[in-house]
Amino acid sequence: MSHTVRDKTKLLARVRRLQGQTAALEKQLESDGDCSAILQQIAAIRGAVNGLMLAVMEGHLTDHVVKEPELEQRQHDLDAVLQVLRSYLK
Repeated sequence: MSHTVRDKTKLLARVRRLQGQTAALEKQLESDGDCSAILQQIAAIRGAVNGLMLAVMEGHLTDHVVKEPELEQRQHDLDAVLQVLRSYLK
């Protein structure tokens, strides 16, 4: 069973919190909210996205790299993670 299937409930909860945070940001912007509060909300969203990325990345590395018995598949999965990290950290 894939880590995203196994952890689906937790991951979906994170995504739903993110949706709530982005909806709050949209409301702040629409109502000409305080700039400091808007910046704080953006920082909170970024933190939530980073937390989601970390949770999925941990599961991927554990299930598809550490526990993968086939060397070739392990390397393929590691390469995929490295590619995502390069893109994410740009």
